[in-house]
Amino acid sequence: MKREDITHLAQLSRMTVTDEELDALATELPKIVSYVSAISDIAAIEGDKTPVVGPVHNVFREDVITNEADGHTADLLREMPVTEGRYMKVKKILKTNTD
Repeated sequence: MKREDITHLAQLSRMTVTDEELDALATELPKIVSYVSAISDIAAIEGDKTPVVGPVHNVFREDVITNEADGHTADLLREMPVTEGRYMKVKKILKTNTD
């Protein structure tokens, strides 16, 4: 994998990557992709298109608020590159018929 590709992925992820990390990722990422591809191939061979880990069952519980209102809002807003009041401002990615 090219260093430019890794740098681009890091920028998309808003991560800072050192030169040493770039070198390590250049060798590690292709191995990770190959491993995930092998797992997908095995699942396809076994006819299981959607692997399930563990039993599937419904969990019923009372719907109650378990955290304080605005308990993490300030921390989250502080990490966002652009905010507007109490809102996180993000790039528009969906088109509607009115656009």
